Amino acid sequence: MKLFHSPTSPYVRKVMIALIETNQLEKVELVPVKVSPFSPGDQVPDNNPLGKIPCLIRNNGKPIYDSRVICRYIDTMHNSTKLYPNDSALWDTLTLEATADGISEAAILMAYEKMLRPEDQQSDDWIEAQWGKIDRALDTVENNWMNHLNAAPDMACYGVGASLGYLDLRHDDRGWRDNRAKLATWEAEFIKRPAMASTLPELPK
Repeated sequence: MKLFHSPTSPYVRKVMIALIETNQLEKVELVPVKVSPFSPGDQVPDNNPLGKIPCLIRNNGKPIYDSRVICRYIDTMHNSTKLYPNDSALWDTLTLEATADGISEAAILMAYEKMLRPEDQQSDDWIEAQWGKIDRALDTVENNWMNHLNAAPDMACYGVGASLGYLDLRHDDRGWRDNRAKLATWEAEFIKRPAMASTLPELPK
């Protein structure tokens, strides 16, 4: 299998974590790519018409994309502890994972606004609207989801960890930990897990 890969993407990080946690990383060739809304290149759009990563090319040559789809696929390819529950708890896992992905999406849109638009065309209102989504979602996790995060790790927990890592990477000045002591305490311990520590993103030098 081949995975179109960029180490700063929180969505790619989720897939990498799933591969590590299920002991399948050695089955996948990582294909480094640089993509943006303005410059998707050729490789990714040839396999994902949306031009987004992650995109996984399966052994049969067919692509699948969107991190939630790929992570579910990875979870079907092993027989150890599952990243997604098989009972009614699945809906909680998927909802929290979607919340984490929404945090990542809004954080990426904020970063793109600053990185890709000329300064005189940037919209402070747009940036603050995206942060408003993140702020509400983080409060919801802090107030409603800590029991889930403190239980056995599932893909939702890894998704939250990846989204928080991206906030630290791109928007550390926002201080997401402020007034969220429970979530900050959880993250400080969760980041020590090998799959989290080994995928910690760094800005290109």
